[in-house]
Amino acid sequence: MKICLANINPKVGNKSKNIKKMKKIIEGEEADLYVFGELSLTGYICREEIFSLAESKEGESIKELQKISKEKNCGIIFGMPIEERKGVVYNSAVLVEQEKINIYNKNFLANFGPFEEKFYYKEGEDAPVFDTSHGKIGLCICYDIFFPELIKAFALKGADLIVCISASPTISKEYFEKVLPARAIENTVFMAYSNLVGEEEGLTFWGGSQIYDAKGNLIAKAEEYKEDYVICEIDFETLKEARIARPTLRNTKSSIFLDLFVTTKNLKDTSFLKEKY
Repeated sequence: MKICLANINPKVGNKSKNIKKMKKIIEGEEADLYVFGELSLTGYICREEIFSLAESKEGESIKELQKISKEKNCGIIFGMPIEERKGVVYNSAVLVEQEKINIYNKNFLANFGPFEEKFYYKEGEDAPVFDTSHGKIGLCICYDIFFPELIKAFALKGADLIVCISASPTISKEYFEKVLPARAIENTVFMAYSNLVGEEEGLTFWGGSQIYDAKGNLIAKAEEYKEDYVICEIDFETLKEARIARPTLRNTKSSIFLDLFVTTKNLKDTSFLKEKY
């Protein structure tokens, strides 16, 4: 499978211009899957404008990128605000592949320091894994990557490739480059990352889109602090060796996740869990 990871600098609020930027990369290079960053359709810092920019899954922007996907016979992953109903919007990752439209809604919204996502978006609640013509893929968005239980859920559901789309500023660069290979090793999956680049209202996104194999080795990386993309081939057959050598999926204990649920919910009476499970 050949994957293209792109750093683009989206024009805030200009969906048509941002689609043209994506289309230029897709039409100019050969790959099976093209990946763009968090909210790459609209730009990251839109504040209240996000409600007018958001679209449903039947919206024109998805239709246009789906048309490109059909013409190129490829998959495309990008970020956009998805309107569930009037005034209720998710920060979403969309995977279009010819006739299929797959959507993941960001579970963990960043709302600290310069980030204000909870003011505008609804939290997602699911960890879907998508069947594609090249394999099973899990999607996550930026801050999600810091929650290993979410990434583990994707892996346990069968994902061989996990794609993280991001709007990471320079203050977070060090953290991402430590966490990404760790998630690959923990789950014996390919871990791909596509980040925005450029500046929005004082936030400088560093780009550096990259991909790791299941042993945590860096396979390829795009340039930092400039628009760029990198193309590389990944072979899912190599996952077998990694999973035999370090059987983290086989050794995962489901009881720990149940204990985590009880702990985070601060439940005292767990009798109902015994009945259900």
